[in-house]
Amino acid sequence: QVQLVESGGGLVQAGGSLRLSCAASGRTFSIYSMGWFRQSPGKEREFVATISRGGAGTRYADSVKGRFTISRDNAKNTVYLQMNQLKPEDTAVYYCAASQRLPTSTSKNDYNYWGQGTQVTVSS
Repeated sequence: QVQLVESGGGLVQAGGSLRLSCAASGRTFSIYSMGWFRQSPGKEREFVATISRGGAGTRYADSVKGRFTISRDNAKNTVYLQMNQLKPEDTAVYYCAASQRLPTSTSKNDYNYWGQGTQVTVSS
């Protein structure tokens, strides 16, 4: 069992930056690959980025590639999402998730544990 708590969301103007954090507690953090997903009103929860257990492997959604960077610090039990060049279409609730099933999966169905989400709003 692992508990996840996101932070760092907020309101930012288009072109700005935010850094999301996800702090994990419970079982050993390093056994999980980690992911970020987002969900807008009326839309399905969609994949944003994922990182392998050791941090060497990452994958990104095409819509955020080159603008967002996922990283992790296993000593601090924390995963981060650095978001640059934000656009209004990035507005969503962002969720952190942990997976023991498959490394760097882009499917939400492969993630066992979820945080409560943090709101990101990008104004035009």
